[in-house]
Amino acid sequence: MRKAFIFTMIAAIMVIIVMSGLWPAILWAFIVLIPLVVLGSYDMMQQKHALWRTFPVLGHGRWLLESVRPYLRQYWFESDTDGVPVNRMFRTVIYQRAKGELDTVPYGTQLDTKAVGYEWIGHSLAAKQLAESETGLRVTIGGPHCRQPYSASILNISAMSFGALSDNAIRALNKGAKQGGFAHNTGEGGISPYHSEYGGDLIWQIGTGYFGCRTSAGEFCPQSFKKIAAGGQVKMIEIKLSQGAKPGHGGILPAAKNTPEIAAIRKVKSGARVVSPPAHSAFDTPVAMMAFIGQLRELSLGKPIGFKLAVGRKSEFFALCKAMIKTGITPDFITVDGGEGGTGAAPLEYANSVGMPLREALGFVCDTLTGFGLKKDIKVIAGGKIFTGFHVVKNIAMGADVCNSARGMMVALGCIQSLTCNSNKCPVGIATQNPSLSTGVVVNDKAGRVARFHRETVKATAELIAAAGLHHSSALNRSHIYRRVSQTEVKRYDEIYPPPKEGCFLTGNYPEHFQQEMAESCADSFMPQHTAFVPVIDRQQQAG
Repeated sequence: MRKAFIFTMIAAIMVIIVMSGLWPAILWAFIVLIPLVVLGSYDMMQQKHALWRTFPVLGHGRWLLESVRPYLRQYWFESDTDGVPVNRMFRTVIYQRAKGELDTVPYGTQLDTKAVGYEWIGHSLAAKQLAESETGLRVTIGGPHCRQPYSASILNISAMSFGALSDNAIRALNKGAKQGGFAHNTGEGGISPYHSEYGGDLIWQIGTGYFGCRTSAGEFCPQSFKKIAAGGQVKMIEIKLSQGAKPGHGGILPAAKNTPEIAAIRKVKSGARVVSPPAHSAFDTPVAMMAFIGQLRELSLGKPIGFKLAVGRKSEFFALCKAMIKTGITPDFITVDGGEGGTGAAPLEYANSVGMPLREALGFVCDTLTGFGLKKDIKVIAGGKIFTGFHVVKNIAMGADVCNSARGMMVALGCIQSLTCNSNKCPVGIATQNPSLSTGVVVNDKAGRVARFHRETVKATAELIAAAGLHHSSALNRSHIYRRVSQTEVKRYDEIYPPPKEGCFLTGNYPEHFQQEMAESCADSFMPQHTAFVPVIDRQQQAG
């Protein structure tokens, strides 16, 4: 409606001027207004820029401002150290990769190498030359009980629901995933027709609202789940316990985005604000959760089953691992979402002050799995501000096997970070359910951009790994990444985050800093306990 209004107004002004008989005005109409009409017509017909399609003529103002930004920064913002320039640098590189443009940077390093926290990968004098066929980097996900393992790319689309994103945005992401051979996480809003239109691989996320597999009372429905999980497009199922942007809160769908179509998919009332429960009703203890994982595995005919969480109280994750040991049921993967994870709508306090940051959470989860002897059978997926190949490398070095990206994929899709995701007024048609805005997203063009961003970022990851003298991401470990911890000291990740020995929690010979979590955790309750943990091997000896 906005673009039609602007175009109509320009045309009306021209008609009035012509009919008025004011010849000087007519001359100005030809000189000024006719070129604007031509430009507006072109903007509405072109398929590269959603902002131009939705806001013809006016949309060019953004590019004009961005073209002078480097000069403004040079004179007025050179001392800015709040991190914004770094985010802009990442965004620029994502745009360039997505568009197939030159993605190199001029004039050398653009980060402060003397700043505390600066990180880098140690290259090798025996660097490898990778063949083109070696730049794909895939990992097989599926533990000993999985009958349909999935070969996943090391970089995939993180969870974003239809509802949070528009129909065309979902279409473009899924078509990009199909073109690039990587996975598309549905988010907790269920599988919409737009997820299925192009046949890209799906990770079906089951949240606390059980959208897509819920009863009229909002509880889990095994029959509905089995019907959808049997589909060939669904490659993995992810139980969402919490997410980094609002852990412990539950998902939020603003009322303005809850259209009748979305309400029908989710089986909720349209036009109302939808807030998912903060916790699952299908289980209330770690042991019961393992039973639920086993149930989903059987209902899905053996597809990989995992869960996603933002780490909160450490003893609760210990309790989950103890439940795995007790029941013999293990997930095929665990997705670790950092507290810095993004979302379209979250309370300020939850977004900024709840949940463990990704690096610490990832290290903790991987170390805990290693200590219980579970890491070899469970793949770990990392998510939270992943934009570049070096971000992927750092997370894999910490212990992850695969990474997910949401904001990186959105920027590739055309997101301009207008910060209106929660208002239904996204100007580029990505985070909105307003048809007059979402039509700005041209699926074929944006799908190609998503696929190119993925391909070039994975290729950059492979090249970094090769520079370290390695052939595959699985060979990365904490010894490969360095961090400046002070102005005069540099440490490797394995010095900052020393990993425990395999299976040490089962023998009782574990590092002292895990003692509190071991004592507080129990397989039969998420609540902290105050009894010491008796190692499994000791219990077996006592029983014998």
